[in-house]
Amino acid sequence: MENKKFAEGYCFIKIFIFFLIGCLIGTYYEEILWFIRYGEWSNRQGLIYGPFSPIYGVGVAIFVIFLGKNNDRRSVWKTLIYATIIGGGTEFMTSLIADKVFGVQFWDYSNEFLNIFGRTTIPFMIFWGIGGTVLMKIIYPWISKWIEKIPYKIGKPIYIVVLIFILVDVILTYGALGRMALRDNGVKPYTFVGEFMDKVYTDEFLYDKFPIMRPNK
Repeated sequence: MENKKFAEGYCFIKIFIFFLIGCLIGTYYEEILWFIRYGEWSNRQGLIYGPFSPIYGVGVAIFVIFLGKNNDRRSVWKTLIYATIIGGGTEFMTSLIADKVFGVQFWDYSNEFLNIFGRTTIPFMIFWGIGGTVLMKIIYPWISKWIEKIPYKIGKPIYIVVLIFILVDVILTYGALGRMALRDNGVKPYTFVGEFMDKVYTDEFLYDKFPIMRPNK
């Protein structure tokens, strides 16, 4: 174990760490941007517990998954094109799933320039592309080396604890949102789990936790 390297090479642990980094940076980026635009702080986390914005985390993770291999041999321009498609596609699908599955909107770009069905825009896709290129060509190689320097006996248990926490957080969050969609359609809970969701994660609680969320029209 002393000689074993933590998160060596292209592996799930490293992808998960980049997912966390994306979640954290995305949350604070959104909150700072909101403050600059409107002069007030707004909670922009995407999970019930912790400052995590999964749309950014998933975006970063998808970049690493699809572009991590052969990253050093791929040109900057190819990376830019791929990152633009991946980032825009991820944002579009996230909005579509939230709309069709949970009956809510986390954003609506219908009034934005060059929007695509209100779910993403060409300028935002380009932003995703630039960000993804910077991530893969500059940030990823540098952070990857530092991650591998974490002692295995320290990194592995911390990784396991954080992974379990995030999984529980994701299950609770999307379980609560799913239950809200059913509740708003008059569907009563079938089990004690649904009853627990209705009692603890009420509509008021969820709209307060996610202030930018709006009911689907």
